[in-house]
Amino acid sequence: MALAEVFESFVGPDAPLEFAAYDGSRAGAAGSPVKITVRSPVAVAYLAQAPSELGLARAYVAGHLDVEGDMYEALARMTKAQSISMTVAEKLRLLQSLGGPKLLLNRMPPPPQEVTQSRRWLTGRLHSKSRDAKAISHHYDVSNQFYEWVLGPSMAYTCACYPHQDATLEEAQANKFDLVARKLGLREGMRLLDVGCGWGGMVMHAAREYGVKALGVTLSAQQAAWAQAAIEREGLSALAEVRHLDYRDVPETGFDAVSSIGLTEHIGKQNLPSYFAFLFGKLNVGGRLLNHCITRPDNIEPAIRKRGFINRYVFPDGELEGPGYLISLMHDAGFEVRHEENLREHYARTLAAWCANLDAHWTEAVNEVGQGTARVWRLYMAGSRLGFDRNHIELHQVLCVRLAADGKSGMPLRPDWEAAPVLAR
Repeated sequence: MALAEVFESFVGPDAPLEFAAYDGSRAGAAGSPVKITVRSPVAVAYLAQAPSELGLARAYVAGHLDVEGDMYEALARMTKAQSISMTVAEKLRLLQSLGGPKLLLNRMPPPPQEVTQSRRWLTGRLHSKSRDAKAISHHYDVSNQFYEWVLGPSMAYTCACYPHQDATLEEAQANKFDLVARKLGLREGMRLLDVGCGWGGMVMHAAREYGVKALGVTLSAQQAAWAQAAIEREGLSALAEVRHLDYRDVPETGFDAVSSIGLTEHIGKQNLPSYFAFLFGKLNVGGRLLNHCITRPDNIEPAIRKRGFINRYVFPDGELEGPGYLISLMHDAGFEVRHEENLREHYARTLAAWCANLDAHWTEAVNEVGQGTARVWRLYMAGSRLGFDRNHIELHQVLCVRLAADGKSGMPLRPDWEAAPVLAR
């Protein structure tokens, strides 16, 4: 059986994309703006040995399968393939037509970008400090230059918040930082702790726009170095600081506000109670926590898919929970939850902008980080955008407060963070 026939067995004869294979066979819609090309038998072996998103990712990252055109469109058009149910007998017939059991016997090693338990550097107890540091380094210590091309001048690697339909990515990221600042009630002279601070965007915004003394911590050495240099360039060293440090090792206490923007996903389900308890202990009475993180839409799905593409290639050991579960833990830690909102559509738009940035800098990105890593990012960001669009994942902001002993919160009677900010400058 030609590979084109196998392709049609999975996606149907009327799939809205073009398919070509090394055996000369073709299928699908000729001239489609999206084209999938299987370049060698290695791709077939990957797909046979891991007949899921992992096999497809391995073939693509390793360069044995190409996707021409928009990756988001390619993934969206391939959705039908995931909905087709095949019997065991049908799968065996397809396997036989592709070369038989020998495809399964000669195991193909995964591309070097894949993280597995057998790769010795990611060892130790799950979510221990040393293992977390290695997992974070895998994702964030890629190349600051690469991230500048993908993220743009803001260097904000979290969901933006678009104030209107025509807002640019930079406007949306600035709006996100300011929304967090207003929810936290930042005012001149306050102290802010930003855990998992990335390249320091929130720290610098709080210091520059509100006169807040802000401390950020990150497990990425490259992020910390970039952020400290940016703080010095902006003349903010008297107010802002970013340290290469595990949040659990922050010695200071008595903060007026804590922001956690994109860190909770890395904490691990078993560590979440102690995480929220730790943040509660860092706050003064009346202090607020803003937790901004990716979530699952329910509490039914597992927190982590160990054989999934994201865990193997992008966020090793990352775990996602439902928003209700997180809110319950915040209450258990002593917080009172005052506001919650889902920015799911905003993250889809953010990812669309990042994908466009990567495409615009594709040649430079490949030269900087290599073909395999660039392909990981192209696939990961387009797939994540599709996930947010279809509500497979969400982005929730939850605002909490540490109450006084008599129950006073210091919160406004109605949310006031949509009002125009009063800036220090």
